[in-house]
Amino acid sequence: MRSLEVLARQEKNPGFKWVIEQLAEGIRSGNTFSEGLQAHPRVFDRLYINMVKAGEAGGVLDVVLERLARFMEKSERIKGRVRAAMVYPSIILAVTVIILSLLMMFVVPKFEGIYADLLKGAALPWLTQQVLAVANGIKNHFLATILLVVGAVVALRLLARTSGGRKAIDWLAFHLPLFGDLSRKAAIARFSRTFGTLLSAGVPILQALQITRDTSGNALLVEAIDYVHDRVKEGEGVAGPLEHTRVFPGMVTSMIDVGEETGELFEMLNRVADAYEEEVDNAVSALTSVIEPVMIVFLAVVVGTIVVALFLPIIEIIQRMQ
Repeated sequence: MRSLEVLARQEKNPGFKWVIEQLAEGIRSGNTFSEGLQAHPRVFDRLYINMVKAGEAGGVLDVVLERLARFMEKSERIKGRVRAAMVYPSIILAVTVIILSLLMMFVVPKFEGIYADLLKGAALPWLTQQVLAVANGIKNHFLATILLVVGAVVALRLLARTSGGRKAIDWLAFHLPLFGDLSRKAAIARFSRTFGTLLSAGVPILQALQITRDTSGNALLVEAIDYVHDRVKEGEGVAGPLEHTRVFPGMVTSMIDVGEETGELFEMLNRVADAYEEEVDNAVSALTSVIEPVMIVFLAVVVGTIVVALFLPIIEIIQRMQ
C-alpha cells in the first residue's frame, strides 16, 4: 500500500496516476495485486499479469517485478533502435517526395512554354520530353494520385487485418533487403526474452508459450509457436519443434536444446536474447551508416536528372544560335 501511494503521488501522468490509485484501492478492499492489474488490461498485458501471479504464488513478487522492469527496459530499447533506423530514411523520403512534387508541379511545366517559343516548334530532347510528361501528369492528375496513395494505404491496412494478409506482410518484413535481417533478429530477441522471462518467474511452459505467442506481434512467429505448443503438449521438447518450423536459426535451436538438457532453459533463452539484442544494435548502426549515403545518392540522381533534362534544350538553343 505504501509503495503504491508513493508511486501515485509522484506520477505526473493523470491517467496512469488514476490506475495506480485504483490498484491501491483494490488492495485496500482485499484484492491481490494481480487481480488489480487484471482490471486494467489496456495498461498491463497478459505477460505482466501472469508474471505477477507467478510471483505472488511463489512469494517472490519483488524478484519478478525486478525481472519485468529489466525485460520492459530492454524491449523498449530494442524497439527504439529499430524505430530510429526507420525514421531517418522515412524523413528523407518524405522530404524528397514533397520537394520533387513541388518542382514537377510548379517549376518544370513552365519550361515547356519557354522552350516552345525558343525552339520554334523543333522537337525537344528525349529526356526533356519524358521529364515534362511526368511533370504534366502529376500536375493534371494530382488529386487522383493522392487518392490512389490513400487508397493503397487503406487497402494495405485492411489486408493486414486478414490472417493471410498479415502473414504475407510479416513474411515480406523478414525478407526485405537491408531491413529483413533486422526485423528477424528483433523478433527472435523479443521471443527469447519474453519466453525466458516467463519461465524464470515460474510460469508453466505451455502457458508461457501461449503468452509469448500473444505478445510476439508477428504472424510467422505465431504460427511457429502454435506448432511448438502442440508438440510440447504431446510430450516433446521445445528445440525439436522450433527447428522444424524453420523460422529460427540453428544457433537458437541448438542453445535451447542445450538448455533443455541441462535444465537451464530460461538462462539459455536469456543468453540468446542478449546475443540477438547486441546483433540488433550492430545491425541498426550498420544500416544507419549505409542508408545515409544511399538516400543522398538517390536524391542527387533524381534531382540531377531533372536539371540535365531542363538544360539539354538550352544547350541545343545555344548551338543553333552559333
